[in-house]
Amino acid sequence: MNQFSHKQPSENFRVALFWRSEKRNGIVRCELCPWNCRIKEGRFGYCGVRFNHEGTLFTAIYGAVSSKAVDPIEKKPLYHFYPGSSVYSLGTIGCNLKCKHCQNWEIAHARAQGYFHYLEHLPPVKAVEEAVDSFSSGIALTYNEPTIWIEYALDLFKLAKQKGLYTVYVTNGYINEDPLREIGKYLDAYRVDVKGISDNSYLQIANLKKYQAILRAAEIAYHELKLHVEIVTNIIPTVNDSETELREIAIWIREKLGPKVPWHVTRFYPYLGFSHLYPTPLETLEMAYRVGKEEGLEFIYMGNVAGHPYENTVCPNCEKTVIKRRGFYIEEKFTVDGQCGYCGYDLNIVE
Repeated sequence: MNQFSHKQPSENFRVALFWRSEKRNGIVRCELCPWNCRIKEGRFGYCGVRFNHEGTLFTAIYGAVSSKAVDPIEKKPLYHFYPGSSVYSLGTIGCNLKCKHCQNWEIAHARAQGYFHYLEHLPPVKAVEEAVDSFSSGIALTYNEPTIWIEYALDLFKLAKQKGLYTVYVTNGYINEDPLREIGKYLDAYRVDVKGISDNSYLQIANLKKYQAILRAAEIAYHELKLHVEIVTNIIPTVNDSETELREIAIWIREKLGPKVPWHVTRFYPYLGFSHLYPTPLETLEMAYRVGKEEGLEFIYMGNVAGHPYENTVCPNCEKTVIKRRGFYIEEKFTVDGQCGYCGYDLNIVE
């Protein structure tokens, strides 16, 4: 294939899913995410890993792993999904958003050309074997955007389910509805970023002019696909930290998903394109917590502030602490089948 030398491992190439030919000038249209890229012969889409070869769309990253680890599920962060369990976590390269402060930019902003010598080829069967051998309870696709890895994700998750493993997407949520419904057949948890709730916030953070598809995908994941959903908002000073915007996010969660869906408000640290900013003040995170409570959300968590009491799960009914955390680790837990161990209240916890 003309974009790669003979030294590149062909096992990473697969004909892609979710595209169509425009039947003129060899152009194909990728229909995986809302960019809906029109890709000319020999060129890549916005994500940097899906390319047009002679009028057929290929993925260049099938089984191409840049990062793998066994993590606590709380690191994703998922606080209401098998709390205290370990999850076998995989990432590849590329992303369909280009966030200015991406913590994993070395892989997320990478493009497929010339990058393969950094990657391990990990077939789905072997990945599932490693997950089982590591005593993990599930598999998460994380570290970069899993949407662009959908061909691998489908094969991997089908096998994972056969072995009794749970499956997780840690995602920016920028996915079209048909691909979401397909991967949703084999997915258990959908941990999605809501970076703001305005065009201006998404434009500043991710160079994305329209964000509404992200909210719609989360609503489909929760209501139609019945996935476990948790929301994360990294609060960036001067960008998405106004009380008005945070309140609007809380209202959307309550009205479109429900008051029991957890909202993680996490501390920003200066990095890359936002190096000139300052870390999120603790007062701003506490304001977001207050706003979420005022709008009726039952579970709001502060992230990147280890030791703060707002890391803990408190029963909204009896107000007792049922899960005490420090960072990614659980120190105490008193829940029974997802309910409060003291009063029996439904905590929307999968365990």
